[in-house]
Amino acid sequence: MQGPIGLITGTSLLEVELMLATFVLTSLIGIERQVHQKAAGYRTHVLVGLGSCAFTLVSGWGFTAVLGSDVNLDPSRIAAQIVSGIGFLGAGVIFKGRNVVRGLTTAASIWVAAAVGMACGAGMLSLAALLTLLHLATLFVVAPLVRLLPTEDRRRVLSITYVDGQGVLRGILGLATDLGFASSIQRSARSNAGDRSLISMDIRFIGRAPVPVLVPPLLELAGVERVRVKGTTSEETDEDEDDGDA
Repeated sequence: MQGPIGLITGTSLLEVELMLATFVLTSLIGIERQVHQKAAGYRTHVLVGLGSCAFTLVSGWGFTAVLGSDVNLDPSRIAAQIVSGIGFLGAGVIFKGRNVVRGLTTAASIWVAAAVGMACGAGMLSLAALLTLLHLATLFVVAPLVRLLPTEDRRRVLSITYVDGQGVLRGILGLATDLGFASSIQRSARSNAGDRSLISMDIRFIGRAPVPVLVPPLLELAGVERVRVKGTTSEETDEDEDDGDA
């Protein structure tokens, strides 16, 4: 029995070609994540892709030396184990906090990087290239267009009442930024409640999550008296919802 054993084998040139293809394609995916400063960036995606490609190559050609009439191998078993392992790695970049889940897109991109590596390792370069192209088109072309679709949040603002002079506004805007929301102050007014000075402010928040998910964490901030969802930027409507008081 003969198999690909040694530094240079009959499949070495093909293996190099497939590994280089994996490197290029997963680099494109990783660069996109790196540009957006995600937890799993360029290095993670490239290493996941290269590892998946290597495992696939080993499963396909690494055991031919032991093949014989009484030995059968199933190359798909290693591919199945790659899928299971990537599931654990992807779960590590998903974070849940303050009613917002973050990292799902990064986890999905790791999943795609593994698939690209497996496709390259199996010699299916056209599939790997198409998968990479569709992945980038989804993130750079389709997703921005989808975010332009009208939603309820486009006419919602949060009316927030907080104690003046305690740096509460800084905490509100910082919390919104941490949760992935951009903030724009629409209106503010000052009032007195006993010996306290209160600020009532309408703030528009724009993010990937629904605006009402901000209500519970905002109510937990020290100094925040009231948070209410309003239907328009100018006046409160009869369709207000998800309001709460500290």
